[in-house]
Amino acid sequence: MAFRILLDAEVLLDLTLKREKYPVIRQLVEWAIKGRVQAFVTPSILQVIAGEVRAAYGPNRAKELLLALLAEVQVIDIGHETAVSALHSDMSDLEGVLSYYAALHHKLDYFITRDERLVRAAIPVLPVCSPEEFLANNL
Repeated sequence: MAFRILLDAEVLLDLTLKREKYPVIRQLVEWAIKGRVQAFVTPSILQVIAGEVRAAYGPNRAKELLLALLAEVQVIDIGHETAVSALHSDMSDLEGVLSYYAALHHKLDYFITRDERLVRAAIPVLPVCSPEEFLANNL
């Protein structure tokens, strides 16, 4: 059975903007294409990357890239009660905690991020790790 993972905005920006960590994220997307993982994002993550990609490539190319991404990555949402619970948590990164709680709500297996604060604040039911850690531990 494929791991169900949430990819945060910084990780997806590595992919869409072809930053230094692009090869690692590309491998995660290839795993999604092959069915080895099911990858997810939240609407807020999609919105963050849309703004950055539009600024880098213009609106038409940004739409193309986002549509290509959504061919392999599913969008999940967060309800009112889950958002309230997230905001009552001890996590200080508001954007990250909302995405983390969306992943918890949807019972995903991993939260993939480069945010060390989220790695330290994670609870055992939903591990948080970097893309490199995830790939190394699940080869």
